[in-house]
Amino acid sequence: MSATAALGIAPAPAPISDAFRLTMRRFPATVTVISACRNGADHGMTATAVTSLSMDPPSLIICLNNRTYLHDMLLEVPEFAVSILTDRQAAVSEGFSGKIAPERRFDAADWVRHERGMMVLDTAHASVVCRRMGAVPYGTHTIFIGQVVDTRHSRDTIALMYENSTYCAPQHALPASQN
Repeated sequence: MSATAALGIAPAPAPISDAFRLTMRRFPATVTVISACRNGADHGMTATAVTSLSMDPPSLIICLNNRTYLHDMLLEVPEFAVSILTDRQAAVSEGFSGKIAPERRFDAADWVRHERGMMVLDTAHASVVCRRMGAVPYGTHTIFIGQVVDTRHSRDTIALMYENSTYCAPQHALPASQN
């Protein structure tokens, strides 16, 4: 026990950005690969900042750091895809997080070219193809709004999650009557 703790003195609070970073590490998120194609060149990256926005019209948002290549692509191309990974595809996530060179990332798994031009993971838990409807810059990131133009899902897979720097899979909670 530290001397200040023994005296009942609380340590000085960390800056809010540090506290927020630690909090977000504990915030479980679904692991996705966002992909796009510009002038015949495919690119994709792993992302967890993806969520539904509206059911009417069906749409979602993705948040990308302004310094990424994919960010620049999405400002120029009209459409993008989101492939939600399965609990068996952590290696795909790692590859699209930078462990595989960008030009070789789509060689490592079951990627297929969607009729709209971008690559989609054929064995994904689910995939969504979107038309970019807006881009809202905020801080270090841009929020891209995508209107859903195509989607597919698997009934036989479990989504890959990421929490506290660890890959994991969701577990179904017990019904309230069994708690």
